[in-house]
Amino acid sequence: MKPYYQEPNITIYNGDCLEVMNGMEQVDCVITSPPYNMRTRIRNGEYTQREKSEHFSKKYTEFDDGLPIKEYYNFHKSIINKMLLISPMVFLNIQIVTGSKEVWFALIGEFNKHIKDIIIWDKGTGQPAMHNSVINRGYEMILILEAPVSAGRAFKSSYFKRGTMPDVWRLGRGGNGKAKGHGAVFPKKLVYKILENWTRPGATILDPFLGSGTTARACKDLGRKCIGIEISKEYVDIAIKRLGQEVLF
Repeated sequence: MKPYYQEPNITIYNGDCLEVMNGMEQVDCVITSPPYNMRTRIRNGEYTQREKSEHFSKKYTEFDDGLPIKEYYNFHKSIINKMLLISPMVFLNIQIVTGSKEVWFALIGEFNKHIKDIIIWDKGTGQPAMHNSVINRGYEMILILEAPVSAGRAFKSSYFKRGTMPDVWRLGRGGNGKAKGHGAVFPKKLVYKILENWTRPGATILDPFLGSGTTARACKDLGRKCIGIEISKEYVDIAIKRLGQEVLF
């Protein structure tokens, strides 16, 4: 597939991430946050394919973010397998919501040997739950996977000293990574922390769910190369505008 946008060290594709990754060479690291499946809900005790209420998430136009549970599982199993084929390290940011809960618990078991550790992204406060008897969600999880599989919790490649890396990162919501036009944005400080502690300048980073481009923007700030894939042309255009802003460092 032909890139939608290129500049020195940054390449962005507007398309399906599995299709683009099929022809991709090795990268040094993956940093990404897939859709949460926010619009799959419970009705009469059963999962329903889609929540139609106006107050539910509608941040995507190319798909409804409400896949049936089996489809959501198969899709992300394929994505994770593909990422582990082309990268020795994957940072996968996930949130446990109604439409993703069963799938991510199952996938954590499926890929347990690849998961080296889990970081908790503490966002400070939880957004109010959309139904009664549901806990507010104030954190997300970053699964850190490695390939090939090795025993234990020690990373094959990292650059932080003993006793300096916490497993809870208190970074708030969006932080300085907020981008107009996107409803759920990585804080740039989160991506900076990964880049600075697990990669070196010049490394190639892949984000197959680029969204509004926080990973690409952070890579540009810190001297890494980035390949981004995003199915939404609207979000790709937002990412390109962010890349055009002055480099912070």
